[in-house]
Amino acid sequence: MENQEKNTVRRQDNADIDRGRLQVYTGDGKGKTSAAVGLAVRAAGAGRRVFFAQFLKGEPSSEVLSLRQLENKVTTRLYGSPGFIRGCPAEKDKANAQAGLEEVSTILLSGEYRVVILDEINMVLDYGLVPFSSLRRVLIKRSPEVEVILTGRRAPPELLEIADLVTEMRAVKHYYREGVKARLGIEF
Repeated sequence: MENQEKNTVRRQDNADIDRGRLQVYTGDGKGKTSAAVGLAVRAAGAGRRVFFAQFLKGEPSSEVLSLRQLENKVTTRLYGSPGFIRGCPAEKDKANAQAGLEEVSTILLSGEYRVVILDEINMVLDYGLVPFSSLRRVLIKRSPEVEVILTGRRAPPELLEIADLVTEMRAVKHYYREGVKARLGIEF
């Protein structure tokens, strides 16, 4: 009887382990995208398929180029214009973000990928390019085994509330304040 109870507990634990969680990496510090890329590499190494959606950026950065070398396990898509938004977003920025969310919606529902990363989606929400209600609807409907990672500064409180894990990167000290420019292979 005791062995039977242990096996029952183990099955319940495994069912919980297989459930996809919602992770948010936010804050003003450096490392949100880097942490998400690290998770993508880890998941690919474990044999899981990964979908890496990068919003607001239309040119592949070094991290995207690295992930593309894992193309048998990691799919990357860019939903942005060249350069990063300075000032007010253009209509094209809104169209790119909405097209990205549409494609990601299909992917999240399909369960084809075990890990889906929406890089800079928090900034998409902050700029008002996509309403939070649209993203929330997609996250709730997703296939239950899909792990979702959302990155970017200024994650809305409503997102933090529904997340299973929230990591805030805090800038304590940064060489940008001394005038050092973004460096290839380090910041992009």
